[in-house]
Amino acid sequence: MAANWGTVDFDWSFILLLILSWYILLRIWENNGTLDRWNSSRVFGVILMVRSKRGLKLLDKTVKPRGFWRFYGEISLWVCMFSMIMVGLLMVIAFITALLTPPQSPPPSASELVAIPGLNPVIPLGWGAVAFIVALVIHEFGHGLQARAHGMRIRAFGLLQLGPLPLGAFAEPQYEELTNAPSKERMRMFAAGPATNIFAAIVCLMFLGGLAGQFVATDDGVHVRGIVQEEGAYNAGLEPWDTIQSIDNQTVSNVDDFYDIMTAYSANDTIAITVMHQDGDVETLNATLSDKYDYYLELGWSKSNLADLGVEQGDAFLGVEGLSGGTAGIDRLAGPLSPRWDGNLLQKSVMVPFHTLSMMIVPFELQGVAMHPFEESLLEADDNPFAQTLGTNGLLFLVNLFFWLLWVNILLGFTNLIPMVPFDGGHMFKDMLRGILNGVKKVGRKLKFWDINPMWIEHISSKASNISSLALLGMIVFILIIPYF
Repeated sequence: MAANWGTVDFDWSFILLLILSWYILLRIWENNGTLDRWNSSRVFGVILMVRSKRGLKLLDKTVKPRGFWRFYGEISLWVCMFSMIMVGLLMVIAFITALLTPPQSPPPSASELVAIPGLNPVIPLGWGAVAFIVALVIHEFGHGLQARAHGMRIRAFGLLQLGPLPLGAFAEPQYEELTNAPSKERMRMFAAGPATNIFAAIVCLMFLGGLAGQFVATDDGVHVRGIVQEEGAYNAGLEPWDTIQSIDNQTVSNVDDFYDIMTAYSANDTIAITVMHQDGDVETLNATLSDKYDYYLELGWSKSNLADLGVEQGDAFLGVEGLSGGTAGIDRLAGPLSPRWDGNLLQKSVMVPFHTLSMMIVPFELQGVAMHPFEESLLEADDNPFAQTLGTNGLLFLVNLFFWLLWVNILLGFTNLIPMVPFDGGHMFKDMLRGILNGVKKVGRKLKFWDINPMWIEHISSKASNISSLALLGMIVFILIIPYF
């Protein structure tokens, strides 16, 4: 079974002591010239900005097919513009929803509000730290590639650190070259970082799809993720994650077998279910079936909806939810790219972006892991040479690695597309306003729809960007604090 590099319980007073100690250490290094020798500086009081010229030669070699990278920048720009608009709309919708219908659930703890590996309970320390470092590096390398592809020089790469924890990364272009660059080129540069994260996430999903084909289930059977209280399965003693092996001596190898067998029964019938519990014990339980039609009516379903679904009076209902086979855990991660997913190439292509975004909820559902430990225990390596070489544990290690790389890249990419400064989306939004105010359209030559003084354009775009940034910041703060009232 793969290692679970989990969260760590922290004492807040101890954390504050560490931050204070770090601050004092930074002030000492600042006063004795150590930070100057390291080409570093202190920002926001306790953040260390470390600059390095490492990677600049690799950047210059990588950017040589400049035409390709400019095309990549254009694709990145369109992807990020669309995503930025969607992120902005979702934030407005979330704000209005929180305003009209305040959440009733308990407010999150302080540790849940920060995306720091190990401190946030859904981001494990080991996997989270590795994924954040990789995601930050490729994010800033994407910025650097676009800057160099358009002739802007990069002074240094660097990290923002709070003690040993990396909080961010940056590619530092020549400021004058950046500000004097055409808006389109500057927007490509800002878009390249988040877009690189988004593309990297899709690549990670492709790897997960390939890894899904390297697993088989250890045993036949169908396991249940949930039990409906006071129904037949609950009264018989079934428990979550039990594996149903047979019903009345009829073998249940997969989910289709289960439903095929259940069609022969009606409400009030009693069946003998052979189940294997999580501890490996096998037991035969007697369950009395209830009426599926009545059950869904009580839940609020209409008779017309049930008729459309083909549910009739007297249909058997066992009272189990989340039925799935032994490979369900890895198939759920791989989604449309799993070899066991039914659908053609077009359907898979359409589903990939939506499935990639849906992966963000997995750690919240499973409390910081990519796959439930029981679902991991149902997997073993296939008998092909590649799978046998890595073994089950090696394959699960790669699954966890690519899942967390995907998760952090999506988090970093879309967070940076929030249309507020200092995020990349904020800088893109400001340049978009400049372009609109310039009112320029190319029809053989540049034609202005209106003529506004360049100084006014800069003033208006800066003002509008600042106001929108403050408005979005207010929305974020409201959404975060409303659960506490």
